[in-house]
Amino acid sequence: MEDTKHNIQFYPIINGLQKMALYETKARLYLIGSNNTQTKFRVLKIDRTESHSLNITDDKVEYSQRQIKELLSMINEGNRAQSGQRQMFGLSRTVSAFGIVGFVRFLEGYYIILVTKRRKVAVIGLHTIYKVEDTTMIYIPHDSVRKHHDDEPKYVRLFQNIDLSSNFYFSYSYDLTHSLQYNMSPPRDIPHELLLRFKSPSPDVGEVEKAEDFLNLSVNSKDSSEEPGKGFSSQSNIKSSCNGNDTTTASESQSQTSPPGKRKKQVPCSYGIRNIPNNKYVWNAYLLKPVERRLHPAWILPITHGFVAQSNISVYGRSFFLTLIARRSCRYAGTRFLKRGANFEGDVANEVETEQLVCDAHVTSLLMGRFTSFVQIRGSIPSHWSQDVSKMVPKPPITFDVMDPFAETAGKHFNELLRRFGSPIIILNLVKRRERRPHESILNTDYCRLIDQLNITLPPQHHIQYVAVDMARINKQKDENVMSRLSDIAYRAVKKTGIFQSAPPYYSHHLNPNTHYRHMERTSTQGNYNFGSRRNFTLTERHGRMQTGVVRVNCVDCLDRTNTAQFCLGKCALAFQLYSLGVLERPALEFDSDCVRMLEEMYEDHGDTLALQYGGSQLVHRIKTYRRTAPWTSQGNDIMQTLSRYYSNTFSDTEKQNAINLFLGVYIPREEPVPIWELSSDYLLHHTLTRGVRPCHSRSTSQWWDSDVMETLPVPVEQARKSVSLLLPVSSGEPKIDLYTDHHRPSEFCILSELFSYHMSHSVRDYMPNFTTDESPFSVRRRPGKRQEELSRNQSSTSSSQKNPGMTGQASTSSTTSSGTSSTESEASDEDELSVVTTASDDDGDNSPSLSLVSFFPPMTETYGDYLHEPSRADNSIYKRYEQIYKTTSCPVIKMNQSTGPAAPLVLIQRSSFCLDSSVETDPPTVGRRSRDLYNGYVSMASKGSQPPANRDLLMYRKFASFS
Repeated sequence: MEDTKHNIQFYPIINGLQKMALYETKARLYLIGSNNTQTKFRVLKIDRTESHSLNITDDKVEYSQRQIKELLSMINEGNRAQSGQRQMFGLSRTVSAFGIVGFVRFLEGYYIILVTKRRKVAVIGLHTIYKVEDTTMIYIPHDSVRKHHDDEPKYVRLFQNIDLSSNFYFSYSYDLTHSLQYNMSPPRDIPHELLLRFKSPSPDVGEVEKAEDFLNLSVNSKDSSEEPGKGFSSQSNIKSSCNGNDTTTASESQSQTSPPGKRKKQVPCSYGIRNIPNNKYVWNAYLLKPVERRLHPAWILPITHGFVAQSNISVYGRSFFLTLIARRSCRYAGTRFLKRGANFEGDVANEVETEQLVCDAHVTSLLMGRFTSFVQIRGSIPSHWSQDVSKMVPKPPITFDVMDPFAETAGKHFNELLRRFGSPIIILNLVKRRERRPHESILNTDYCRLIDQLNITLPPQHHIQYVAVDMARINKQKDENVMSRLSDIAYRAVKKTGIFQSAPPYYSHHLNPNTHYRHMERTSTQGNYNFGSRRNFTLTERHGRMQTGVVRVNCVDCLDRTNTAQFCLGKCALAFQLYSLGVLERPALEFDSDCVRMLEEMYEDHGDTLALQYGGSQLVHRIKTYRRTAPWTSQGNDIMQTLSRYYSNTFSDTEKQNAINLFLGVYIPREEPVPIWELSSDYLLHHTLTRGVRPCHSRSTSQWWDSDVMETLPVPVEQARKSVSLLLPVSSGEPKIDLYTDHHRPSEFCILSELFSYHMSHSVRDYMPNFTTDESPFSVRRRPGKRQEELSRNQSSTSSSQKNPGMTGQASTSSTTSSGTSSTESEASDEDELSVVTTASDDDGDNSPSLSLVSFFPPMTETYGDYLHEPSRADNSIYKRYEQIYKTTSCPVIKMNQSTGPAAPLVLIQRSSFCLDSSVETDPPTVGRRSRDLYNGYVSMASKGSQPPANRDLLMYRKFASFS
């Protein structure tokens, strides 16, 4: 992130403790943490003599490797001498870990929870995202002081029902609780005059020591560093962290050293920052609460819950990483039928924020690279409604628990959305509108009333926009297409909210502007509100685009239909993202391409994971179901998933809900008189207003938004007034901000086949057909067996006896039409000049292919591109020459000559630049000056970025573009 106006650069601070080891004695627990290179260490001392309280000491001192070994040896000798044990060590190593999940207490003493296994699942630039694979839970007090309680084992088992190895994620340098747009925006609440007053510290040139064994207690081991530990304390105020004697600004210091008449280039000020995590998505916030203010920030590791996946879109060898991140809210969290609607605080059930990121993988720096993102959310309808699960029926009746005539609950919910995302807020409601017996439709009516009431007092330019689509009804109609309808809505929604783009547009977008991309009604990353409406881009443009507003998708469960709608939004946003990265000629993608198939599988995995977390089973109606391309065998799988969801909701959701309440601190055993398994309902735990925590009508019912929200709209106030928890002046290359070394680890040997990018899902390896000459991931592919499906569909359409083609697994319309490329989308809209896809369907009923051998076995020209033919005369001559050389060198023929006798065999001598090489020593070839200049130019481009093209190149490119 960079403040270009004041030439200030901000770098995220890397969490310095990535490897840990827990040692124990009879009276203490010692947790030793180190950085990645094992050169800096910190120590936590935990008292084990207290049975109920947590006494933890952090000296906030950094130790070297030699100092930490001496400290552990001293503790070992001291405890062995005091206990009188001559054969056993007084200090024993318990477990190795990668981070602290937190501390928890039920009815006895405290437990410590550590991450013991992790797995890399995604990379964002140079930031690595890990998935928790395994954890351990250790009881802190010693057995000699432990006071047993009968209910303690029950609470431990209930707490461990939350499987921390299932979809929990963390990162040491990237804030997973915020979007990429928020993370790349600079802090706004600090005066720039204060930042420019202080100089950055000089870079540390100390040697990096090598640790062969992590925390080896051998006193004879040789250490390469003798540097003593340095004290360090975390400081959240910039004034206290920069109290130095040198108070000259950067411009003053340059003016003192530079000669008169010459002005040097201003060196940017560098600061390391640590964001304040959004506790709404920190699932271990309650577990870290006992130690959050007592420990150094390096010990604190926020953990999120949801879904993370990453794939590689290879465009003719150039990689573009597609990342999908889903953050599940920990407020009003629970299971399907037990958590519906919203509480009095405006927190809704099953609220998940989904972010889709696309970046150019060849430039990994967040400052120099090109990154794009699009954010959308899902969540239950923000009103007080529920379903009675006492009766064992598949669909319990929907009832309204509390009437909200002033829409206070909905107002609090949408006020938070305006603070986080800005305006406009677009609601895509997928609840049924027409039913024989009113079930879902009553929610639709109440939702419309809430939105209309909130829009009465909201300024017209920031009104909440409401769109309702009855997906179930449209899917039953043979002449309608759900995906086409959703694609059209997605295009208009993405056009209103925009996407985030970190870099300025390409010059080609300036020469040949696209109406899709040019008319996006959004602002730049620096708050220029007229940015999106300008007709052209200048060459000096340094700002990207900003997403303001969000699309909120919901159905009754926010599972099956919601996931399909979010896929359509993600597909439309992906087209704009790839166009902004210079990959596509126009922002449009076909459904049957490799790229969209990859995106579809990612969203299906995304939907399955979220459905298991909330509903207890995978998706019942998948994206292929609404595209009408699912095989007939999927009907049996849908029935099994329905039964699994019904069983989970009926028999296991109560225990799962109790485990979630215990894990998140909603229920605290030592503060409640009744055990959690004896509670008839947890309504009072989640609805604090009924417990008298705060009075009703605490704010105006007409102005339901905060006063500071309107001051920055359409830009979200949280981003416009971003604050950080830590701000420190740093120098470039300092270990605490050196993401390159932290990510690549150049001092370690690694195997190429074990790298994460090697095992990442790849568009060429996993999705492109084996026999094809078109390697573009955006070309329409024929699915396996699709010709037979087309033939059977054409035969079934002409036959009037088959009334239900869906029973055979075939759709009633053509595949291209069901994919969302129908003729209705090729027509221009009155409001929007272009639709989502401008190509019409190529499959017509009148031009159906006849049944022939060519339909089943395509000719070679369709597969390989050309027939084999007789080689030309020149090719035959070249082949014969190579054949003669091979015969002469391998098996020389001795010819007899009458005059000279036997002829000598032909000997070929290889000419090489490495003629004197050996397996031990090699003479490097000489490199010309021109080659060295080219290499230096490439190296400088990586650090300084690409330079503006010369005027001659621009004129040549303009002349070339004018021909098209």
